[in-house]
Amino acid sequence: MSGETVEYHIFPEMRAGGYPRGDHRMEFIVRVNALLTPDMVVLDFGAGRGKWQYDPIPLRRWLGDFRGRCARVIGADVDPAIQENPQVDERVLLLPNQPIPLPDASVDLITAFSVFEHIEDPVFWSRELDRVLRPGGWICAWTPNRNGCVALGARLIPQRLHDAVIRILEPRREGADSFPPVYTMNSPAQLRAMFDEKHYDHSVYAYDGRPFYHLDKVAMARLWQVVFWLTPRPFKMYLSVFLHKRGPAPPRAAPWPVPPMQRA
Repeated sequence: MSGETVEYHIFPEMRAGGYPRGDHRMEFIVRVNALLTPDMVVLDFGAGRGKWQYDPIPLRRWLGDFRGRCARVIGADVDPAIQENPQVDERVLLLPNQPIPLPDASVDLITAFSVFEHIEDPVFWSRELDRVLRPGGWICAWTPNRNGCVALGARLIPQRLHDAVIRILEPRREGADSFPPVYTMNSPAQLRAMFDEKHYDHSVYAYDGRPFYHLDKVAMARLWQVVFWLTPRPFKMYLSVFLHKRGPAPPRAAPWPVPPMQRA
């Protein structure tokens, strides 16, 4: 039985749009778009070559491309693949332990999808994100929950075996993470330590998405659903992170001109 058949069997609503209820990617990217305004400068932190352009769902693919719906999109990554990213207006190659080459308080919204779990120096990078973010701005991140079963399993399995285990559990996965997960910045407690609640309002919540590691078997996917239902909320698989920086916004330049929406 194919992986698609498994998911369509469990989530019949996928026939209407291609994504299931509780889809973790859709849950995150819709909320980011709810914060987006035409005058914002957006920093896509850990943008890579543009992960949203490969999304199989047209709606998610469109929602993940902010160009034309904000003033400017800056993509930043330590991976040289950032130079190939077509979904940003400006590309920045980050150097290890070197500041983000942007002025203080120069961006309004920072988005980081599946990035925080790979950060090896959370103190340095959290300070850099705080430095470039304007007061009143947002940090929006999606990451596996350090306290969830996926992150726990990843920490228990030796790194050299990760790819082999993933290929068994999720045979239709197209590629493995470019950087190993280290889980230093993906629990509510870690985030409170990095982004002081005196300066940030924390809207961080754990939840489950669709079952992925089901061996292409309906029974295994159903078992995952039972596990999801029984898991207490602090131990759910994923975290959505929305941090609002307090304080009056500094003076800013006039917004960049935004082109009108084009009809298909």
